[in-house]
Amino acid sequence: MGNQRDNTVQQDGAPSSSRRQLLKAGAALATLPIIAATSAGVQAAAIQTTTGAIVTDPKSEDFINGMADLMAHSTRTPVLRWPHEYGMDYEEIFFPALDGVTIEGWFIPADSDRLLIFNHPMPCNRYGYPGHLEPWANFGGFEVNFLPEYKVLHDAGYNIITYDMRNHGRSGMGSGGINGHGVLEYRDVIGSLRYAKSRPDTKDMKTFLYSRCLGANATIVGMKKHPEEFAHIKAMIALQPVTPAVFVQTAVENQKIANGLDLFDVAFHKRTGFHLADVWPMEYARAVTVPTLVAQVRDDFLTKPSNVQEIYDTISSQDKKLFWIEGTDQRFQGYNYFGKNPQLVLDWFGSHIS
Repeated sequence: MGNQRDNTVQQDGAPSSSRRQLLKAGAALATLPIIAATSAGVQAAAIQTTTGAIVTDPKSEDFINGMADLMAHSTRTPVLRWPHEYGMDYEEIFFPALDGVTIEGWFIPADSDRLLIFNHPMPCNRYGYPGHLEPWANFGGFEVNFLPEYKVLHDAGYNIITYDMRNHGRSGMGSGGINGHGVLEYRDVIGSLRYAKSRPDTKDMKTFLYSRCLGANATIVGMKKHPEEFAHIKAMIALQPVTPAVFVQTAVENQKIANGLDLFDVAFHKRTGFHLADVWPMEYARAVTVPTLVAQVRDDFLTKPSNVQEIYDTISSQDKKLFWIEGTDQRFQGYNYFGKNPQLVLDWFGSHIS
């Protein structure tokens, strides 16, 4: 296949103070206009940029601090749904990441020689995201549920490994609890590939990857750092990869915070030791040589379509396709889309089996 563009239209289908601040930051990012607030009685410290400018608006300070907490540490959410509820037998699994962090997940067996390995966005887990419940109703107020999509692909003959990334779901805490937006989590991706190779029943299977947001970034970083680990991969779907700096820039523009990106960078560095430029550099996308389908909500108000277009354009694979999800501006609806409209996924993986 050559390079393709597909513009198909969507078918029908007891918390601590810091924890409260983090959750409110998530809520802030899910609404327009964006308003972030810390818990009562907390006085936000002034943030100083590298140029010496100081934020004097307390709401702006709160917004920057809240978003920095969310992006520095994410948040754990419960695994609420299970494969047997959808008629699928499964095995609870665990394996070490490249650096030894314990990663937990499911193996859902099928009668074939095909294996799909899934991961997930921040702050989801292998099941999805309980956005229909408090205190997680902060990205649109609806549930993200990956199980219907697993069911469709399992019924189509794919064995499935899906796992919680470090600091998410039931997997272990890694890297001091810091979210690296891919530059730390790639170790989990490598661990999943090595785990699949270690099992007698999956080691020789034709293997495909389905990586979402944080998971897509982590997979791409893994391809940059350890390309030999991906030599056997037949094809990949990268659902809503994102450059963190663009995510932040969009948020501070919506909030009309002057020098917001610089202010956030200071706050993020204080929490993680990373600058935004350190997490998921764009050039890493050049390491992607496997056939790759990139999909993105076109009108996602949390980021910019130009960012995903640049990621797609930077990918080195000559066998690639870009699909825009239409009809919503909610990023998290993009994670439900293919569970309701699976044909593109089935066709993409099916065309790369041999």
